[in-house]
Amino acid sequence: MAGRNGRTVRDLRRGNRTVVLQRLYFDGPLSRFELGPATGLSSGSVSNVVAELIADGLVEEAGSVDSDGGRPRILLRVAPGSGHMIGVDVGETRVRIGLFDLTLTELARAERPLAQQRYEVEGIVRHVRDGIAEVLAASGIGPERLLGVGIGVPGIVEHTPRLGTLVHGQTIGWDAVPLEQLLRDGCELPDTVPYFIDNGARTLGQAEMWFGGGHGARSAVVVLFGSGVGACLVAPEAEHGRAVEWGHLTVRVRGRRCRCGALGCLEAYAGAEALLERWREEGGSMPEGADEETALAAMLAGAYPPEGGAADPVALAVLEETAEYVGAGLSDLINLFQPERILIGGWAGLRLGAHLLPAVRRHAASYALRHPARKVTVDLGRLGPDAVTVGAAILPLADFFARGGRRAEPVPEAPSTAWRTALAERVAP
Repeated sequence: MAGRNGRTVRDLRRGNRTVVLQRLYFDGPLSRFELGPATGLSSGSVSNVVAELIADGLVEEAGSVDSDGGRPRILLRVAPGSGHMIGVDVGETRVRIGLFDLTLTELARAERPLAQQRYEVEGIVRHVRDGIAEVLAASGIGPERLLGVGIGVPGIVEHTPRLGTLVHGQTIGWDAVPLEQLLRDGCELPDTVPYFIDNGARTLGQAEMWFGGGHGARSAVVVLFGSGVGACLVAPEAEHGRAVEWGHLTVRVRGRRCRCGALGCLEAYAGAEALLERWREEGGSMPEGADEETALAAMLAGAYPPEGGAADPVALAVLEETAEYVGAGLSDLINLFQPERILIGGWAGLRLGAHLLPAVRRHAASYALRHPARKVTVDLGRLGPDAVTVGAAILPLADFFARGGRRAEPVPEAPSTAWRTALAERVAP
């Protein structure tokens, strides 16, 4: 039966379960007495919800504390082993796969380095499939215990009713790739296990807002620096984060050719791939056969040698110019969104930030409007290079909480070729 606002008793119960689970998750352990003011629920509602969650195995006792003159109060927490999630980061240099318990403690991980043709679709699907199998085998966790698989990918993600999730990755040569269905065809997981696919910058933003440098902020922009550049905006009107193609803002008219095909994009100057290319064009000496991570480490070592060493002037000049481009790009984010915080993450962002952050802050302030620039802080992300993987695992966790701790419904089985027909109709000229 629905009330005047359209909510049913089932909706109310789910909402009550959600709010109790979230408060225990973020603020626990808590007693039943403390859960009342923390959730806004009556003591009777708290008792009923807690009893349900304990019966479902989602909540467990975690010791006790003395009360004022009465019996000790039992503390409650979310049971770590009551659910498991897999997070996948389809990155520029490797695919990372992590298996986590409900408290996001990593139980197993696998990594698959990417070869020269790194974004070949079949290869990515194979890496994800094999990595999922590896972490499940290493942990002894059965696939039926998974709440879902979250995947962070480069590019624009589109969710469609007929085709599932499509990935539009112009810079990596992906055009409406039906990644969800390809994974369902290639991974031996039950239909009860949902896939949650989103932009990698958004999963990074999700992780930093829940557990990292964005925690407690009303608005923030989390920047992902890797081979390319992306960002996630979190604000009251976009509380779960919105990916923005920040790397493809034009910073120089008729400038360098970006890998997206346009001229003058920020990514053509600030992404690790473009940064190393500019260093090479200026005469920089890259280690033969080195991948991007190794080459960037060599460039930084040349520009910032140990005390007493001579700096490589070419590497230093390119990095100083890069700091100005990044600062100018951040000023656009400051002027457009006026965030409280900007956090820089990604494997390249964390390495570069250790040396360039003061200059980046200075240039951002000089290019931005004074009022929003005075109110923003620019710092490095706190979760390290695994933040995208953690953020990807948060996607099924957030869905689980939204369902009040209920598992997702089984995915309806569809003919294995139906998605191919639908995709052909969609992309036909």
